[in-house]
Amino acid sequence: MKAVRFHETGGPEVLRYEDADRPDPGPGEVRVRVAGSAFNPADGGIRGGFLPITVTLPHIPGYDVSGSVDALGDGVVGLAVGDRVIGLIPMGDDGSAAQFTVAPAEALVSAPTRIPLADSAGLPSVGLTASQALFEAGGLRAGQRVLVNGAGGPVGGYAVQLAKRAGAHVIATSSPRSRELVRAAGADEVVDHTSTSVLDAVTEPVDLLLNLAPITPEGFTALVARVRDGGVVVSTTPTVATPGDESRGVRAETIYVHPDAEVLSGLVALVDQGELDVEIAERVPLSELPEVHARADAGQVHGKVIAVPPTE
Repeated sequence: MKAVRFHETGGPEVLRYEDADRPDPGPGEVRVRVAGSAFNPADGGIRGGFLPITVTLPHIPGYDVSGSVDALGDGVVGLAVGDRVIGLIPMGDDGSAAQFTVAPAEALVSAPTRIPLADSAGLPSVGLTASQALFEAGGLRAGQRVLVNGAGGPVGGYAVQLAKRAGAHVIATSSPRSRELVRAAGADEVVDHTSTSVLDAVTEPVDLLLNLAPITPEGFTALVARVRDGGVVVSTTPTVATPGDESRGVRAETIYVHPDAEVLSGLVALVDQGELDVEIAERVPLSELPEVHARADAGQVHGKVIAVPPTE
């Protein structure tokens, strides 16, 4: 089969589009014929060797997958060859940047039917991150106010949609490039962080501050002042410690996305009901994935990119 792999960590130049052995599913695993492999910024971190995730070299990146079941390992029930599925592959395992990949059966759910199968690879990790941040960590409820800092990225789009659907008042920061997308996702207020101070724009307390963007420790701590007493600060950026304020009962949570088939199935249902949009910025052949990594390292990738393997 064709796959993108790296045999050593480093820059995008270590990625090779090459032949690799087709994997066999072990007990409790499923082999998936890949329709789409979503690129995520963490893929670059794993490739570069600066994220604390251990992989065996050579390694195939890509932890979001969509495709059809190709083979079942021992003990797998509830799935059949030909089923259309999506899922979140454990980050240390070989991923979906290939014609075939292997995933734990428990991590896979039925794919949405309302959108192309390849595009549905854009849902698992970012949709789960947004849901886990808002509800599992943040305990968001109807009527609350949430500030989504960095809403213009892939996770932000889902966070705005899900928070608005939950009945929250959503304040979102974005650049002019993504302002209309954030507004279309349902944000009640959009702050252009390139021209306006968020502290000046957000004058009333929020119940939940969700940070999805690179931020300085000083800037992050300053934003906590806008969280009401007893509120919560949630962040997906582990490179900067998530600040709280014990004196006011403001707790701090850092999110590391984890597989959750029940929640992912719920997100799929929302997609099929037309209540959750999956935004795909680009679709590229799998052979061009190294170029996507290079553009991402240069800050030139905006939105979700799907790599599509060749069909046999």
